[in-house]
Amino acid sequence: MDTNLALILVLTPLLGFLVNVFFGKSLGKTVSGAIGTIAVAISFVVSLLLFNQITSTGKGIQVTLFDWIQISNLKINLGFLLDQLSVLWLLFVTGIGSLIHLYSISYMHDDENMHKFFAYLNLFVFFMITLVIGSNLLVLFIGWEGVGLCSYLLIGFWHKNQDYNDAAKKAFIMNRIGDLGLLIGMFIIGSMFSTLDYATLQTAIAGATNLNLPLLSLAALCLFIGACGKSAQIPLYTWLPDAMAGPTPVSALIHAATMVTAGIFMVTRLNFVFDLATDVQSVIAIIGAITSLVAATIGLVQNDIKKVLAYSTVSQLGLMFLALGFGAYEVAVFHVITHAFFKACLFLGSGSVIHGLHGEQDMRNMGGLRKAMPITFWTMLISSLAISGVPFFSGFFSKDEILLTAFHHSIPLYVVGSVASIMTAFYMFRLMFLTFFKEFRGTEEQKHHLHESGSLITIPLIILAILATFGGLISLPGNSWLNGYLAPLFTKVAGEEHHLGTTEYTLMGVAVLGGLLGILIAYVKYFKQDNVPESDENITGLSKVLYNKYYVDEVYDAVFVQPINSLSKFFRDYIETGLSALVFGLGKIANEIAFQGKKLQTGSIGLYLFVFVLGLCAIVSYIFLAQ
Repeated sequence: MDTNLALILVLTPLLGFLVNVFFGKSLGKTVSGAIGTIAVAISFVVSLLLFNQITSTGKGIQVTLFDWIQISNLKINLGFLLDQLSVLWLLFVTGIGSLIHLYSISYMHDDENMHKFFAYLNLFVFFMITLVIGSNLLVLFIGWEGVGLCSYLLIGFWHKNQDYNDAAKKAFIMNRIGDLGLLIGMFIIGSMFSTLDYATLQTAIAGATNLNLPLLSLAALCLFIGACGKSAQIPLYTWLPDAMAGPTPVSALIHAATMVTAGIFMVTRLNFVFDLATDVQSVIAIIGAITSLVAATIGLVQNDIKKVLAYSTVSQLGLMFLALGFGAYEVAVFHVITHAFFKACLFLGSGSVIHGLHGEQDMRNMGGLRKAMPITFWTMLISSLAISGVPFFSGFFSKDEILLTAFHHSIPLYVVGSVASIMTAFYMFRLMFLTFFKEFRGTEEQKHHLHESGSLITIPLIILAILATFGGLISLPGNSWLNGYLAPLFTKVAGEEHHLGTTEYTLMGVAVLGGLLGILIAYVKYFKQDNVPESDENITGLSKVLYNKYYVDEVYDAVFVQPINSLSKFFRDYIETGLSALVFGLGKIANEIAFQGKKLQTGSIGLYLFVFVLGLCAIVSYIFLAQ
């Protein structure tokens, strides 16, 4: 029974992909969209059944399909591990994934390749499920590479635009850098313990008497490099904002529910490895804090509505890694869940705005949409309050847990995380005021056609807004259902150390005041003073540096891209040309030898016999003389 459920869970989206690839165009847009959505919805229902089973029994489910690889003493099975962590991840991957598919039926209805879009979405969910439920690192790696492939296909979905193709290639290549780190980490762990299976690995580490901690720390560092690529941490973060080139449902799927959470999942799954690599944990916390702050500063001045949300995602992921670096895995998972709710709502809401404005993404050309798009406005407002940490929305509880954890471990990193959180509140309400308040700044034609999106778009927004409001109830301070649910997976639960006292209430108050301060500054500047950001050519000073993202892309281009391009041109123009001349020269020699040799073929039987006799005499003479 468990095996059948696991197979239905993972294979249904794959079946949806195959149906849409081969028959989607002939079935029509509505049918192909329905097939894609139902496929993921079935996986969501199965996830609910598995969640109920694991919650009632308190035990995970191990499913082994068959022995896969055996080399010497290294044995790897193709199997699934369905425990508290993987099933929790499945719930929001398939649940939010279903809402995004439903949303896409309306959003992508005018696209000629809608069936292909749903095929790619289904394939994306299939690989993410594989990543999450794999019982070992190699099965995880299949899903890891699969979501990378699907991100490439979806970011560059509108491939007639070369900029979108470039963004897709950038995401693919930067993730390959991180994936190399993941592979090296897997090789080290495999060589140390002769296994990549999570349960066997945890038992081996727990029972090791002479553990090589420096080598294990190196493996953990390499694994973290892999996480930096997938979850967009410094220095491998620049691909994620450019991923906005894809259709908005893709942005929601990548940023909220699937790909970027893979790094968090992998580190959490291997918590027993990272707990022993304390130096690497410190690196994770520092990188997370810096990423959170840097991305937040860039988000302050972005004018593309999706770019603001993209840098917000990078910043929030940084906060999750900050928690991971302190060993507070359950706190990081809590923020992953709440972030999935409000960020999916924000991205889909921005898609509703873009849809209503016929493709306009610049907030300087928006404004006054509150009355024309009330459902989009209210759902995005709720999610903005949640991400800003306003009581008592979901983000308030999860972000406060992260800052509380940081305060108990490192005051400087707590300050960095707090400043990033204040900036988050500012740029999110900057987005809200520029988009929905004051007078409309777009064209008359856009103003004439302003309207609320259809029910297939607004229903997912409403559901996600409700989750963004009440999602924090799963882990209330001092009474956390989530901590108890995840407790069997961790040797310690950091959240249990937090007892609500004067210090905790004070920190909570500081965090709330910080968020409200950010909102107030945005209100004064963009509502009371009615400021509108300047045109690109008029941006100067620090704002220009932030608007151009600290010129990191330009630095990468100068340091890595251009030298590699120059090297490739050198090999093409000189080395390859020279080698080609050598290869063709050898071919010409062979041709000439053959040409001269064929002259011996006269067709005279007598001549052939004469030469044969001469050869035979030569061989006999050689043998005779040799004796």
